[in-house]
Amino acid sequence: MAAAWGPGVLQSCVVAPAGRHSASLIFLHGSGDSGQGLRKWIKEVLNQDLTFQHIKIIYPTAPPRPYTPMRGGISTVWFDRFKISQDCPEHLESIDEMSPLLTALIDQECRQGISKSRILVGGFSMGGCMAMHLAYRIHQDIAGVFALSSFLNKTSAVYMALQRNDGAVLPELFQCHGTADQLVLHSWGEETNLMLKHLGVCTQFHSFSNVYHELCKRELEKLKSWVLTKLPGEMEK
Repeated sequence: MAAAWGPGVLQSCVVAPAGRHSASLIFLHGSGDSGQGLRKWIKEVLNQDLTFQHIKIIYPTAPPRPYTPMRGGISTVWFDRFKISQDCPEHLESIDEMSPLLTALIDQECRQGISKSRILVGGFSMGGCMAMHLAYRIHQDIAGVFALSSFLNKTSAVYMALQRNDGAVLPELFQCHGTADQLVLHSWGEETNLMLKHLGVCTQFHSFSNVYHELCKRELEKLKSWVLTKLPGEMEK
């Protein structure tokens, strides 16, 4: 179920496909959570595990590190932030420290015979932000990226990387956001989506009324449908 801790290795909770494994999905948790915690939360919202016939789901856990918004307290976060705001610089050093560990997860799937065009990366909140950095700065040949209740800072390195894009096809972005979110404002997610669309990304943005900084059943059902359009099974191709 879970990999051991070690140098360059992330602990992960894995949900195996019901049938033959032909695609993979890496789902990154929000700040202070864990892979196991995210899987449990999704199961509570859906009243069942998120599962697919042919897709393996990998829920990695971020290693503990000091987190500035918690006054330097230790938390399982993918990177540090100066504060939770659109209007400050990214803590790019910590984002770039995490990228090789997540790249190792993608590489591991490729070694098992899964092509990058059959891999999706996404996440909730901070996890979605990390996924966008991974997809648009490093792995532009994956199948797609999803970001739930997430945003990019106004001067994000993601935008700078896409400004240098030479016309290559970029992974599609699937975004969802609750209109009542008071931690990561709905407008931040919307602005992120519009900026990425302006920079050549094919995007979707779905708003959910009266939803706070949380997952909801309608959102996860919509995500599952999108996943199957990006990673169809053998019979659906």
